[in-house]
Amino acid sequence: MAIIGYFASALIGISLGLIGGGGSILTVPVLVYLFGVDPVLATAYSLFIVGSTSLVGAWPKYREHLVNLKTAVIFGIPSIAAVYATRAWLVPLIPDPLVTLGNFTVNKPMFIMALFAVLMVFASVSMIRTRKNGKEGADTAGPQHFNYPMILLEGAVVGVLTGLVGAGGGFLIIPALVLFSKLPMKQAVGTSLLIIAAKSLFGFLGDLSHYHLDWLLLGSVTALAVAGIFIGNRLSRNIGGDKLQKAFGWFVLLMGIYILVRELFLNPATAGGH
Repeated sequence: MAIIGYFASALIGISLGLIGGGGSILTVPVLVYLFGVDPVLATAYSLFIVGSTSLVGAWPKYREHLVNLKTAVIFGIPSIAAVYATRAWLVPLIPDPLVTLGNFTVNKPMFIMALFAVLMVFASVSMIRTRKNGKEGADTAGPQHFNYPMILLEGAVVGVLTGLVGAGGGFLIIPALVLFSKLPMKQAVGTSLLIIAAKSLFGFLGDLSHYHLDWLLLGSVTALAVAGIFIGNRLSRNIGGDKLQKAFGWFVLLMGIYILVRELFLNPATAGGH
């Protein structure tokens, strides 16, 4: 399983390099199901892995003038504040068990994985549909107008979700940058990587005092994901992003449904049936 896990770690970076998102959707399931990491701890690991990988991936995008720094700052500030506060204060406050209904107990790991699965389902719909709507103006930059209230709100919401489930939220950030900041699609992808990197790494700082971390595992998975993002960047020049994103969206949908079924019906240890 560990060998499969290391292979899947490279896919995290390849996904980020190819479509500017999706890598974080893979990270938590890879850590939980292939490496046996506790779901709550896996969300912390995911922040470091996704943040580091996205930071490396943002650099070539910046050199190609595909990162809009002004937009990254405006969107990033509320997102960074929200993710740090969520990791430092909200996650430790979640009780364990969370809810008990008769013989059915919802504990903290189950809640995290179920919330993550729901997020995956919504992410898959965004991935399957976004390209169709996002083509208009995708490669041409028009005058930029900031919808500040929506950008601040979206940034805060994405920050809280990132903090809870350890997902970078590229599938939420990219449409928001196109709609509310009027960025071309390619520039939205590059800017998204920088935002994901900043808020994920700041969120990870909020975890340092709460967990004992396996730095060997963390470093190994991160190194493979970083290698993967270079592969993904190279492949993105030769593979049509539309079909790839749609196919990945269907994969994420199936994976989200699988996790929901597994956590709610097939895992007595998680469901509290022990």
